[in-house]
Amino acid sequence: MVWERQQGRGGRGARRDEGRSREGAVRMVRRSRSRKLQKLTGLCRREEGLRVKRSCPSCGPSEPGGEEKKGRGNPVSVQLFPPELVEHIISFLPVRDVVALGQTCHYFHQVCDAESVWRRICHRLSPRLREQGSGVRPWKRAAILNYTKGLYFQAFGGRRRCLSKSVAPQLAHGYRRFLPTKDHVFILDYAGTLFFLKNALVSSTLGQIQWKRACRYIVLCRGAKDFASDPRCDTVYRKYLYVLATREQPGVVGTTSSRACDCVEVYLQSSGQRVFKMTFHHSMSFKQIVLVGQETQRALLLLTEEGKIYSLVVNETQLDQPRSYTVQLALRKVSRCLPHLRVACMASNQSSTLYITDQGGVYFEVHTPGVYRDLFGTLQAFDPLDQQMPLALSLPAKILFCALGYNHLGLVDEFGRIFMQGNNRYGQLGTGDKMDRGEPTQVHYLQRPIALWCGLNHSLVLSQGSDFSKELLGCGCGAGGRLPGWPKGSASFVKLHIKVPLCACSLCSTRECLYMLSSHDIEHHPAYRDLPASKAVGTPEPSLGAGAPQDPGGVAWACEEYLSQIHNCPTLQDRMEKMKEIVGWMPLMAAQKDFFWEALDMLQRAAGGAGQGPPPPES
Repeated sequence: MVWERQQGRGGRGARRDEGRSREGAVRMVRRSRSRKLQKLTGLCRREEGLRVKRSCPSCGPSEPGGEEKKGRGNPVSVQLFPPELVEHIISFLPVRDVVALGQTCHYFHQVCDAESVWRRICHRLSPRLREQGSGVRPWKRAAILNYTKGLYFQAFGGRRRCLSKSVAPQLAHGYRRFLPTKDHVFILDYAGTLFFLKNALVSSTLGQIQWKRACRYIVLCRGAKDFASDPRCDTVYRKYLYVLATREQPGVVGTTSSRACDCVEVYLQSSGQRVFKMTFHHSMSFKQIVLVGQETQRALLLLTEEGKIYSLVVNETQLDQPRSYTVQLALRKVSRCLPHLRVACMASNQSSTLYITDQGGVYFEVHTPGVYRDLFGTLQAFDPLDQQMPLALSLPAKILFCALGYNHLGLVDEFGRIFMQGNNRYGQLGTGDKMDRGEPTQVHYLQRPIALWCGLNHSLVLSQGSDFSKELLGCGCGAGGRLPGWPKGSASFVKLHIKVPLCACSLCSTRECLYMLSSHDIEHHPAYRDLPASKAVGTPEPSLGAGAPQDPGGVAWACEEYLSQIHNCPTLQDRMEKMKEIVGWMPLMAAQKDFFWEALDMLQRAAGGAGQGPPPPES
């Protein structure tokens, strides 16, 4: 037994020696590999051009001679690499990173701004895009258009109230304009392709049909310039879609030549089926179409490239019948009576039309006495036998764009000032009260809007803060959730509880949904000018003996007015609500407004809703 135990111990010792010998062999192999690696590393360090600086390539190293002291060899700038290789590497970065990299130094700014980089990025974002498009920087413009395109919406009904994004057509070359109809949404891109976004309809608990999202899309037509539908705010009336397009027409019989002619095609919004088409002479070229009037007397207004207005009348109730129609194209009275005017754009509703000239003038057509009374406050100049007579609006500066509601309107001039006019029963003018305005009235606390929209009895403004953050402001009736966060409405523009996309450029509101279109065009620069000090509203005229600085913009007067409004509130709750409205009126940054609103909510909750009477007059 002793011998067997010793023999067993000897066997374990032999195995232990064998394991030690294997470990030694592994160590020898590792040493030889590390020596070879050190030799190879030493050779690489002595080579030039294999090490890149970590500092800015257009500047020198942060510590001269530091690399040589550490024995790392002579550093080589990125500028020595082939430009094609650097551009190829950068083209794989996301668009946001390419823009951020271009802001680091002068060298990377030139590389990231090269058209070859943006051409590769554009092919990666839109593989089917073959044409460069138009503009000074076609590839960069096309890449950014396709990177920022998007259609966002927020449904008013239901429990879920958050901003969602619809399906994005891969063939679309950016988004230029959109229009929601009864069941679907139509989008026009910068290449002239009109897309038909079919919606997924779901039924709510109340039995109403609500739009959930655009689930699929088809190409409705190509070569489109503009499109329009029933101008009323309620999408239920938008049965047909009128598309202004360019089509190739055959030339003279016996020849193979063809001419491009403008035409108007009418589609059913429910199915996208074309039911009517009218073609114009090849010498007439149009750029915009709007509709006005009832279904039986639907007037189509067409704006030519020369700034003239033509009109024709169509009976929509007979469009679906298989028969031919003869319509007459006539010159509108605004172009016939004022031939020297060159109209730049149009806007319309059910019973009125607004024209903006290239010089910034505004002319109105009002077709019903009720709307005329709401807009101008009187029927003194209304002629029911001559409804096409244009009326000029008196404005202090050039008007850039407008928004036309049913009985009120908004205008934005070249200095970024907003002017409102018309019915103010629900506070949809944003002037702080509910008094009608028969002439354009400036909203002092809003400036330089991105987009303006006027609905049936409320208004929306898309603005951008000094920190480039965008916010949506609204006023008027808040019933049905049309002013998210303000169900009772507001007589002043207040910030709505909506997260606005960074590149939002236009908006539209219906009874069921709020839409925002996102698309950034690098060639569309802000056209606003700085307001001269002598034209600032609220600035008193300088007197001869006045040595003290004046109050620019009437800020002190506005603060006194705000304090008087708070003083007139009977209870603490009313004062809190009035203070929230005043914070929304003030031209503050988005973060500052959010801070004040949150602080007021905290104070209101801490007070427990206990109302207090107004302070004595001596306070």
